Amino acid sequence: MSAKKKDLLSSAMKRTSEWISSQEVSSDVTVHVGEASFSLHKFPLLSKCGLFKKLVSESTNDSDATVIKIPDIPGSSEAFELTTKFCYGINFDMSTENIAMLRCASEYLEMTEEHSVKNLVSRSEAYLNEVALKSLSSAITVLHKSEELFPIAERVKLVSRCIDAIAYMTCQESQFCSPTSNNSNSEVVSKQPVVDWWAEDLTVLRIDSFQRVLIAMMARGFKQYGLGPVLMLYAQKSLRGLFSSLQEIFGKGTKKIEPKQEHEKRVILETIVSLLPRERNAMSVSFLSMLLRAAIYLETTVACRLDLEKRMGLQLPQAVLDDLLIPSYSFTGEHSLFDTDTVQRILMNYLEFEAHPNMSDVERKKVCSLMDCQKLSREACAHAAQNDRLPVQTIVQVLYYEQQRLRGEVTNDSDSPAPPPPPQPAATVLPPPKLSSYNDELSKVKRENQDLKLELLKMKMKLKEFEKENNEKKSSTTTTMSSNHSSPRSTASMDKPPLPRKSFINSVSKKLGKLNPFGIPPRGRTKPPKDRRHSIS
Repeated sequence: MSAKKKDLLSSAMKRTSEWISSQEVSSDVTVHVGEASFSLHKFPLLSKCGLFKKLVSESTNDSDATVIKIPDIPGSSEAFELTTKFCYGINFDMSTENIAMLRCASEYLEMTEEHSVKNLVSRSEAYLNEVALKSLSSAITVLHKSEELFPIAERVKLVSRCIDAIAYMTCQESQFCSPTSNNSNSEVVSKQPVVDWWAEDLTVLRIDSFQRVLIAMMARGFKQYGLGPVLMLYAQKSLRGLFSSLQEIFGKGTKKIEPKQEHEKRVILETIVSLLPRERNAMSVSFLSMLLRAAIYLETTVACRLDLEKRMGLQLPQAVLDDLLIPSYSFTGEHSLFDTDTVQRILMNYLEFEAHPNMSDVERKKVCSLMDCQKLSREACAHAAQNDRLPVQTIVQVLYYEQQRLRGEVTNDSDSPAPPPPPQPAATVLPPPKLSSYNDELSKVKRENQDLKLELLKMKMKLKEFEKENNEKKSSTTTTMSSNHSSPRSTASMDKPPLPRKSFINSVSKKLGKLNPFGIPPRGRTKPPKDRRHSIS
């Protein structure tokens, strides 16, 4: 069709529409859309809408006035009113607020080029490509409006195009986008990133659309730790009422939330946790603590709560006391004030992931030297004796003091006289004393003493192996030097009988006995000091 014929046709359609919309022509079709009714004319609707052609042809009403019902048009009566204006040639403004429902409604009514030139489908597509999807805020608005137009919005690929445009423009605007970024989970962020200006716009999206946008951003190279402020802002806005109610219900053991709302909040929280960055320091500990409290209150999945506990354990040095005072939202009748089990799991996560993984041997010795081994409990001593990461000197001190403690307890029990029996009435007969409890305690102490002796024996075996290795190294070094540097003096010295070699254990024990590093007076009889001077040369 030539351009001249198109102009003639459009002008004719305009005059026809003006004539039909006037008061001189009565309506011949009634359209029910939801609860609204429209009295219209068949000609302008049939000239542009393929769906009306089908519905009118299938109508069995023989009267002049045809009644048509359209219950499920996208955008409901508001969208139908705009499409009707388009059919009648009445001017109206396309905007980012109504373009989504216009595109979906025109698709539903089959307003394609097959029925009219420059129909509503092509007009709405042109506005999307030239205006709406060229701006970040406009694309977010269109996506937000499309959330109420499923599934037809997915069918016309309106949602996917909006998400792709948003991901592209955010990566262009943000400092956290790099096509070659591939951050590992062990990376530590020096400080929390600053939130971008567009993060506030993303908070209007539904959680499923929000998740798809963030996944598309990461697919385009957006660094994961840069999502921390965006997730924090979204959580604060979508869970604002829940965070405030957690303080009100503390210690009451009752829920003040509807089941439907609880399910929605639970889905939002679990999705946010699944999107949290894996890098340390990307999220604050106080924010993680607030998410964990909400997860306990909403009874999310166990995996969600364990993930938050693990994240808090990795950043435990940054936590304050209030972050660990997690209330116990128990609804089973128990009235515990705080959730101690959760705090214990957080501490176990901290200990499990190597608390100071980069400490050298010198630093470990320095830290362990500050520990007072005399004040350790029996459980701590048993743990220290089996901990291979502790320096050998610390393990020896722990075993020594524990053995001294056991000896003192056995000596005190054996030397202390039995307490006198309490006075009894003359008519009663005292039963024989029971020594079972004392014997049990004594046998327990003996068993623990045997265990400590076994640990000392293991340490001695290790020292012997170390001594053997040193002797082998010394003998090999002596053989090499004697073969390379032979002299009459060395030959003469070889004729002499070898001197007895001192044992490494004996030398170490003698030096320790002289130094007495623990400051313990020797047992038994001591020699009186001689009244003479000592010269130091």
